[in-house]
Amino acid sequence: QVQLVESGGGLVQAGGSLRLSCAASGRTFSTYVMGWFRQAPGKDRYFVAAISWSGGTTYYADSVKGRFTISRDNAKNTVYLQMNSLKPEDTAVYYCAAVESLLMPLLSTQDGYDYWGQGTPVTVSS
Repeated sequence: QVQLVESGGGLVQAGGSLRLSCAASGRTFSTYVMGWFRQAPGKDRYFVAAISWSGGTTYYADSVKGRFTISRDNAKNTVYLQMNSLKPEDTAVYYCAAVESLLMPLLSTQDGYDYWGQGTPVTVSS
């Protein structure tokens, strides 16, 4: 069992930066693949980024590649999403997700993850 709590969301101007944090509690956090998803009002939840258990491999949606960086600190049981050059299109509720033994075809799908946080809202103004 893993519990995830996101924080760091808020209101930011276009072009600005924000860093989201996801604090995890559980026995095997360091062995879990961690991901970030986002859901805009009235829209589906979409993949943003993921990171391997070791932190050595990362994956990004094309829409955020080059602007967002996912990282993790296993000693702190925390995963981060550094968001730079934010655009109004990035406005959404951002969710942290975790899974042990992720199937690669499900990397960017909600079905690939077993645990989810409550989400933290991010609003990017123009």
